Amino acid sequence: MTKSIGILTAGGDSPGLNAAIRAIGKSAIRRYGWNVLGFQDGFRGLMQNRFIRLDSDALSAILTRGGTILGTGRDKPHRMEVGGSILDMTDVMLENFQQNHLDALVCIGGGGTHKNALRLIEKGMPIVTLPKTIDNDLVGTDGSLGFDTALGIATEAIDRLHSTAHSHHRIIVVEIMGHNAGWLTLASGLGGGADVILIPEIPYSVADIANAIAVRKSAGSMFSIVAVAEGAISVQLAKRIADIESTGGPDARANEKLAMSQRKTTVEIAKELEESTGLDSRVTILGHVQRGGSPSPMDRVLATKLGTAAIEAIQAGETGVMIASRGEGVATIPVSEVANRTHLVPADHPWIEAARALGVCMGDEV
Repeated sequence: MTKSIGILTAGGDSPGLNAAIRAIGKSAIRRYGWNVLGFQDGFRGLMQNRFIRLDSDALSAILTRGGTILGTGRDKPHRMEVGGSILDMTDVMLENFQQNHLDALVCIGGGGTHKNALRLIEKGMPIVTLPKTIDNDLVGTDGSLGFDTALGIATEAIDRLHSTAHSHHRIIVVEIMGHNAGWLTLASGLGGGADVILIPEIPYSVADIANAIAVRKSAGSMFSIVAVAEGAISVQLAKRIADIESTGGPDARANEKLAMSQRKTTVEIAKELEESTGLDSRVTILGHVQRGGSPSPMDRVLATKLGTAAIEAIQAGETGVMIASRGEGVATIPVSEVANRTHLVPADHPWIEAARALGVCMGDEV
């Protein structure tokens, strides 16, 4: 019998999603003659049984398009708003999957998507996932869809900020995406020649940053570029969080979230640096521009590699796995080993060592 598969994209949009949809759909149709359905707006589309048929015409000319033709969403299958109530809709999703006579579902997304996919896998749904996140924070894979494109955008932004920072003798603080992991900020900071790089994994001290900028100033450099991840935290806040975690208790998680919500904004960091150094400061927040536009050639290649490998995994009867990029090839990893874990930048990572060797301030005194 002809197999049928579904595809959905969930979480934040990312360059390369359409390239992955295209690779999955075209390889399924051309190699095996399967039927392909695309569920709209993430897991909500699966819950509401809203889908489009992905035939060759629907998959044509989407390789270079940003975003996702299927739409996306951040709904959690076990806690979904329906009619003003929060309900567990995993059984409804499983029922829709079965009613459409699907053999497998391909979920493309980041950390939240993998947690949600695992819940459905535990219900008995055969799922294969693809890693997608510009934060590059999924464990087990050498790369994720969207990271390379976002890296190019952030690096170009830093490049462009150099000229205005130099001309006006300013500190320019540029905020880059990354809540818990600093891969994007670290890589773009290195690629763009930032003088200070602040990532969530290394708590910063404003005094240490100001001192590094003062040293540059005394050496004749009257400007500095500070690349800061949106999730960067100060030494003081890191200590508070560590104290909360060591104390534990039923309110520990809530207290930790409250503490994190009080971290300094990029504007506050810039203001403190201006007061400490006497140099005028300006803030640039890249925001969602990092997610937009056409995917880079490397993201298109990655999407094609992972998407076609997903079909081969399904054909081989292998589900409950993420298709990971490993060197020039791929590997399959149980989704249970990916969900609820975050790939953080190690303190001794070669990129950090290279930054320190160049005299880049990482926000701490070394």
